[in-house]
Parts: sequence; structure tokens; C-alpha cells
Amino acid sequence: MSTEPETTEDAEPGTPGADTTAGTPRNTGEDVGHADTRSPDGDPSGDLSGDEATVTGDGTDAEAVAGTEAAAGAEPAEGAAQLSEAAAELAAQRVERERIERRKAEKQAPIEAGTKLSGTAADLLAAVRAVESGEKPVSTAFREPAPEPRRAPQEPVPRPRPVAAATAPAPTAAPEAVGAVRAVLAAGGAPEALAAQVVAVLGEGADDQLREDPWQLLRVPGVRPEQADGFSRELLGAECGPDDERRGMALTLWLLEQAAVAGHTALDAPQLTAALSQRSVPDPDAAVQSALVEGEALVFQDALDTAPPAPAPEDDADDDAEEPQERPVRILIGLERYALAEESLADGLARVMNSVPKEDGSAAHWERAAAAAPRSAGELIRAVATHGLVLHTGGDASRAEAAALLRAARGLGLRGWAATHTAVGRDGFPARETGAPADGPADGAATGVATVAGLLSGSEGPGRDTDGALDLDVLVVLDAPQLDVETAAMLAESLPDGARLVLSGDPGVLWSAGPGRVFADLLAARACPQVASRTPDPGPIGELVSGVGIGELNQVEAPGKEVVIVPVRDAGEAVHRTVQLVADSVPRAIGIPAEQTQVITPGHGGAVGTRALNTALKERLNPGPGRFGGFDPGDRIVYSPAPGRTLPGHVVKADAEGLHLECSGAPVVVPKERVEQAVRHGWALTAHQAVGLRWPAAVVVLPGDAAAALTRPWVYTAFGRAERHLSVVHGVEQALPHAVAEVPQKPRTTRLQALLKAQAPAQG
Repeated sequence: MSTEPETTEDAEPGTPGADTTAGTPRNTGEDVGHADTRSPDGDPSGDLSGDEATVTGDGTDAEAVAGTEAAAGAEPAEGAAQLSEAAAELAAQRVERERIERRKAEKQAPIEAGTKLSGTAADLLAAVRAVESGEKPVSTAFREPAPEPRRAPQEPVPRPRPVAAATAPAPTAAPEAVGAVRAVLAAGGAPEALAAQVVAVLGEGADDQLREDPWQLLRVPGVRPEQADGFSRELLGAECGPDDERRGMALTLWLLEQAAVAGHTALDAPQLTAALSQRSVPDPDAAVQSALVEGEALVFQDALDTAPPAPAPEDDADDDAEEPQERPVRILIGLERYALAEESLADGLARVMNSVPKEDGSAAHWERAAAAAPRSAGELIRAVATHGLVLHTGGDASRAEAAALLRAARGLGLRGWAATHTAVGRDGFPARETGAPADGPADGAATGVATVAGLLSGSEGPGRDTDGALDLDVLVVLDAPQLDVETAAMLAESLPDGARLVLSGDPGVLWSAGPGRVFADLLAARACPQVASRTPDPGPIGELVSGVGIGELNQVEAPGKEVVIVPVRDAGEAVHRTVQLVADSVPRAIGIPAEQTQVITPGHGGAVGTRALNTALKERLNPGPGRFGGFDPGDRIVYSPAPGRTLPGHVVKADAEGLHLECSGAPVVVPKERVEQAVRHGWALTAHQAVGLRWPAAVVVLPGDAAAALTRPWVYTAFGRAERHLSVVHGVEQALPHAVAEVPQKPRTTRLQALLKAQAPAQG
């Protein structure tokens, strides 16, 4: 993935859209790449018009040509002496020489302002004369003026305004294409409502592709293999069979996609072939080979041990030398999209680690800043002073150390920025910690904080330099465990040479929603300095969460009812007590209103999942008929503009434009056709949706049927979402301490750690 700016073909001067800058020759054969410079009224400043555009290359103009023709071809007056043909030719030449001499004299004379040529044309003419006279060589006469030093753009204070949902745009396929696919779906017994999605996924000629290969339906999100098999049987009849090569390849790609949803960037080849066998594919190896031949998937051989192989034992001199032992490898199969992103990320991080940090003052200045900071923050500042990539680990309290680093970098004159994954995290990053006035405007330019998505898109942050790289010197990414491999690759590629990158986060929380385990792989690779925070999260909740992080479920003293355990016997009681806590007990006993209390449960389905809890909470807190897709004004929601991104908010209204939301103070309009996919009620969330966010109070629900889903990172993440009060609706008995002590994060298959170890030696 390249970050080089796209090149566009310059228009010729004088044409619409021409890139003409006053005083700059444009048609010199050099690729100058300057931005379009226009006058205040919008006209290109270098356009030629009127008499200025009549100058020709040989120094003649239309009037002189007309005069010559008149002198050479005029009819003799009656009674006048007849001139010979030679005399007439001499007369015409004399007139032409006089005209040429007159034009030369005019050229040598100074051009008065407001007459003749001006602007770009005058500058170009002056450059030509300088070259003709020998005053300047061609290379200097036609050289672009040196650009002024680029200044960082001042980001204006953003004003809230409605924005449309910007991800996963609705399909814009032609109605006839959708109609053709609808007919094929109907013939195969598939829901006709899938037609628009099929066209969006398969593109032009989707109906013909489905007829030729009905298993292409598996490419549509949400379609299961058994559904694709039934569709194929209806279309193909007796030709359909489990040994069909098309079926094997489609199932291979579907399994790799499902693995990516689960967080894997690749799968072990034996694991993939075993899964294909379970799907009744008679020759799994041939199915995988077909996917590789078609370029839909890639195969990799990653060394299991990156240390050099041990030398062969020495035998007698007469014995033949033994072959060196081969290093064991594992064969991995991955989708091209994620495989290339992981390799690009490894290359980008290696470039950051190996590039020399930019000149930013002496080591004494960094040491002075480190000495003035608290202990853990000082260690972080010292590490960043001499390294391009640094990992910073710690809980929520450690964000103050990242802020101290950002303040120190800006104090040294560096362009320092921090990036969070949510607008809530951005707005919660204290301005006073970054050097901005505490009572100043809370905008990104003042605080130096942006969201990751806004930074990459250019809607927030410092923007990009002329090379397409982010215009900064230090970037601190908070909540780094949420980085998936594609987002991390884009960030690494966007950094300029010499920039410093700090990835800061809590390694105990759940990993990213997208594929990869970037932060965990970097910690395991030990390819760069790691600074662990010594700042504990305060209070009984901080003590409880810290114990969970090391596998211990401790009883903590909570004199102010900071932690409350509510035992329940069954699902019905769990729902009842949850609603009671949110609507009554916590507001009355703790003083935290219902709108500041978040319910967290293990899953969406089931008797105590998010759907059931949100239904019960809506009935109690904001009853209504659900007039727009199940939503009413005042409903608490979460909006997902992209997979893995969650924005909390509430419903404002609904009209013909769609569902109007307010998310983190910013209005958002979700079109009607996207509401079902992108908006859910938000009184209850899963821990994956809640990661990276915090609320004054949290109610964590652990129903009996969720015992198998509990892991230490899940409990750590859920408990850590509470700032002042945590209630645990406890129905899993001994499954909770068992999960905390013995059930680690679910493993993910990735290649980043091996790629990094191959490029950079491990550090102690």
C-alpha cells in the first residue's frame, strides 16, 4: 500500500482546470507538481486572454501579416507606372524588413505596466530574452522558484453538523442488474432481498456469475455453506455434488473469511484442510490449491524458531560432513488482503525503528524534560528520545504518562499528536496535560489529539506533507490493543522518516475486533523498548481489576459501595435485577443517573443477552412504539460506522433522510436502509463493544449460560469500564474465579511476530 500522492496530468495553460501559477512557466517539460493558484474570483492567475494571446512563435502578428499581404498583392492604380515583378518583390521585402526592425525595437524597449504582456506571459518572454542574450542558462531561467517553507495548517474549530453514515455505502447498482440477479435468486430458492448485496459483491454480470458458479453466493456476508449448497442444487440439478471444484474453492475462501472475523490473519494449512473435510469436501488439498492458483489466497512458510540452526556434530575427518539441520516451519494459508497488510505493517515498523529520529534538540533537553516528569513518565520520555518505536503498557491511569510525553515533545518544538479510537477518548484526553490552556477551546489543534480514523482520513489532525506522509514528528496511539492489522499498517505507512511512534495501551484488555493482535505481537517480539507504567488505577475498582489482570479474583474493601456483588439464580432474575440496578438502586444509593450507567453482558443472544436486556431497559427507561426501525426519540444507542468501531449516543428524531443521532456531541444521520445494520440499542453492550470506553457506573451481568464464554481478558475488560461504581450481577458461581485464574485470551494465528523477528533483533 503506497502513500505516494496520486499524480494527475496537468491541463494545458488557458484550458479549464489548468494549473498555472503567476511567474511560473508551466510548459517547460518539468513535473513541478504545484497546487492550482487562482485569483480571488476563481480565475487561474496565469491565463492569457485578449491581445496577449495573439503573439505567435515567429514574432509576427495578424495585423503585420495582413499589411504584408496588402503590400505584396495590391493592385496598381490606373495611370501609375507599372512596376516589374522583381521591383515589386524588392518593395515587399523592404516593407517586411522595416516591420521586423520596428518589432525588434519594440521588444527591446521596456514594457509599460497595463499594456502589452503581463503576468506569466511577460515573465516567460523575459526568460526567453535572458537565455537568448546569454545572461542565464536554460536550467536557471526556466526553474521553478523555491517554495516557501511549509507551515502546519491551523485546524479550524470544528462545528457540529449533521454527517451521513460514511461507511459501507449503499449499493448503487443499476435496477436492471439487480432485477437480473433477483431472477436468478428466485430460481434457486434464495431470498430475493439479497440481490443488491450480490451485485455489490460480484459486480458487473453478477447474474451470469451466479449461473456459472452458484457457490459465489457464499461471498455475500451472512450466507452459510448449507444455504449456498441448497441454492446450487436448485440451479445445477444433477450436476451439483460435494466434489465440485467450485464448491471446494468457495468453501476455502469462506473459511478464511470466517477466520478473519475471529481475528486470525492466516490459518495453519492442516487446520484449514481439516475444516474443509468437516464440510464434506472430498479432496481438501485440491480445494486449497485451486484457491492458491486463482490468486484468491496466499501460502507462507514461517519459521517456528528464528535462531540459527545448531551446527552438525563433528565426526572423524574421514566421515562425510553432515547436512545442516533444517529449521522447522509451519505452512500458513491466508487471504491476500490481510497477508499483505501484515507484511506491510512489518516493513513500516522496521522503517520506523531503523530511521534516525529527527533533530529536536540535545539529549540534555530530553533529559531535563524527563527529570521534570513523574517516574514512569520520565522513563517513557527517555525511551522516546532515542528510539523510533516504543511500547508503553499500563491501565487507564497511565494515560497521564502519555500526555506528559506529548507535552514534553511539544515543549521541544516537535509536532506531537495523540490518537484515540473514539471521540469519547479524544475529548477525555485532558488539555492541560498537552500544554493547551485548560479553559481554551477543546479542538484538536489546541490539544493535539485526534481519532485514528480522523487522522488517517485527514478530517482531523495535522494533515499530510507534500510526500503524502502525516505532517508530524511524534505520534502516540492510545488504546493500542484495539489496532487491527490493516489500520496499523496504514498508520505505519503514513509516518514520515524520522518520526517517533509510541503505542500505548493495556495489554490485559480484549484484542481488536478486526484481524490481528498487533500490540500483543509487538510485545512478544521484543523488537523495541517497552516501558511499563508504575501508576496504579486508583480505588477499590482499580485494585479489583489489577488483581484480575494477574489471575486473581480478590475481595476488596469498598466502604463507599464502589463494588457490589448481586447474586442471582436464573435468567429472569438476572434481567429483573439489572433493570432495578440501572433505573433505581444505583441512582438512589450512589447518585449516578441511569444515562451514565452502562450494562455489559457476554453476548447479543440468549435470555440475558444485549437484545433481551435492551428490550427490558427500553420498556423501563424510554417506552415507545419503535416508530422507526424499532427506535424512538430519546433511545440510547450505539452506532457502528465500521466493523469494530462503536460510538455511543442517542436518537434525536427520524424523518425522510433517515435516523438522526447524536454521538459524542456530533449529529449523525443514518440512512433508512443502513439502520438495521449499523444501529443497536445501547443500554446494554458486549465487552467487545465497550472496550476503550468508560462510564461513571457499570453493571456487569454474568448469567449462568455465559459461563463457557468467560475469559480473563473479558472479565478484566468488563470490570475496568467502571470509574466510580461497579455492580456484578453474578449467576455463574465458580466459573468466574476459574475464568480469571485459568482461561487466557483466545489464541489468534498471525504472522507479525515472525516477520518482526526476521527484521529486527530482540531486545532484552
